Amino acid sequence: MRIGELAARAGTTTRTLRYYESRGLLPARRTGNNYRTYDEDDVRLLEQIRTLQDFGFDLEETRPFVECLRSGHPEGDSCPASLAVYRRKLAELDALIGELSAVRDQVGAQLVRAEAALDGGPEPRCELSG
Repeated sequence: MRIGELAARAGTTTRTLRYYESRGLLPARRTGNNYRTYDEDDVRLLEQIRTLQDFGFDLEETRPFVECLRSGHPEGDSCPASLAVYRRKLAELDALIGELSAVRDQVGAQLVRAEAALDGGPEPRCELSG
């Protein structure tokens, strides 16, 4: 298939495909008349990239999965490098969850403080109503 058909099947643009090609993530096979040509393996490869990006992986983090697919592994995540990326991403997510949990605790404490001040203090005055 040609680049326009691949873009349509993968739900992306030809510009994105050319970018992936320039980054070495999408193979650059050419026909005799210099048209780019793709096959079903390329559709699968793009599905893998899109899924990972939907999960928050940046484009470079998808490279081990792409290489795993290219080496013949049907899922693209059963190679050591792919597993290492999964582990790093999980550690990153755990750290973010910890940070968000701390912020949530702080906001909750501020809410409790503000509600306590409201219960025992004067009626708040709205500065906008004059």
